[in-house]
Amino acid sequence: MDISSDAVAVIGFIVLFALMLLRVPIGMAMGLVGVSGFGYLAGGTPALKMVAQTSMRVVTDYQFGVIPMFLLMGAIASRSGMSTELFQAANRFVGHWRGGLGIATIAACAGFAAISGSSVATAATFSTVAYPEMRRFGYPKSFATGVIAAGGTLGAMFPPSIVLAVYGLITQQDIGKLFIAGILPGLLAVCMYMATIALIGLLRPAWLPAARVASWRDRLQALRQVWAPMLLFAFVIGGLYGGLFTPTEAGGMGAGGAAVISVARRRLSRADLLASLLQATRTAAAVFTVLIGAMLFGYFLTVTQTPQRVTAFITDLGLSPIGALVLIMLMYLVLGCLMDAMAMVILTVPIIFPAVTALGFDPIWFGVIIVMTVELGLIHPPVGMNVFVIKTVVKDVSFSTIFYGVIPFVATDIVRLGILIAFPAIATWLPERM
Repeated sequence: MDISSDAVAVIGFIVLFALMLLRVPIGMAMGLVGVSGFGYLAGGTPALKMVAQTSMRVVTDYQFGVIPMFLLMGAIASRSGMSTELFQAANRFVGHWRGGLGIATIAACAGFAAISGSSVATAATFSTVAYPEMRRFGYPKSFATGVIAAGGTLGAMFPPSIVLAVYGLITQQDIGKLFIAGILPGLLAVCMYMATIALIGLLRPAWLPAARVASWRDRLQALRQVWAPMLLFAFVIGGLYGGLFTPTEAGGMGAGGAAVISVARRRLSRADLLASLLQATRTAAAVFTVLIGAMLFGYFLTVTQTPQRVTAFITDLGLSPIGALVLIMLMYLVLGCLMDAMAMVILTVPIIFPAVTALGFDPIWFGVIIVMTVELGLIHPPVGMNVFVIKTVVKDVSFSTIFYGVIPFVATDIVRLGILIAFPAIATWLPERM
């Protein structure tokens, strides 16, 4: 009995989510469903050829080199102690404020995010750097872990964001413009997180004691130590914005620059370099596995014409463009309860993107909106990838404690999302001037 392509598409999604619930890795699940569905509709031989060609194209494509290069830059920066220096410098300047250690953590997370591009890496790093310090001064466990979880999401917004890079690769958008587009929304996130901490300190002063006031000598000494991450960020982003590097070249220059700076400061031993290479290789292999699976699944969706049908469905609802966008955002918030940020972007963007362009939205702006929305999935229950990372590092807190601590920051993110929808120029102003 022949089954229609629509029925095959529905069965494919059901099987995909079933495999995910069974804890099959998302890349493997998408690849299995994609190849099986494509093979059923187009034949076994074309499906097998598609597997070989797609796998080879992903691992040899020059554009995809941006991912391992920026991952290596972040790994070297982390191993060389730049994260600790950023936190110490921020702490010397604002640690004496009420909630100052939380504000310092957000500032340091933003600085580290700008050289790592990974939310998970940022959350893991500051779980070891900032959490013990906040607990030493009597900050509640829920607040300390909530700040780190929220600060970790900045890795998805500031360049070189791996999620933005993957979005650009999937949608064929300029990755350099996407990186630049994330800067102002990222700074808005930092300011709003800091304002949230200040408000908590105002409402619950007993929760957030102040540290001692550092002397100006100590502040200047700490500030001198952060020249390395500042130079690295200025070098990479300045080269991108000035047109000196392509995104892939910027990744290579950033990784090389991080290594040169770390070796010159005697902060990177041969063992550290090897560990950084292994860490970046493992993470890149995981990302490439997901990308290959997503592309195989994408071919299956193309054969079933799922993107065209979704586009027609959304446009036929009769909603205004903003109404349709809100519907899409609600879908992402629901999916955030089921899967991590990278999986959401890779699985849904090929389906949703044609509808978004048909509604007249700027693809660069929409990329930032998508990243901001999937950030919520990193911290809200029941998945919250950053929460799981923090729990792995910090053994003496429960999941419920961490989720309780992130509630104010989830509310802040929703407000920030509304601001960016109302004022899209926040994301498009810088890219338009490249």
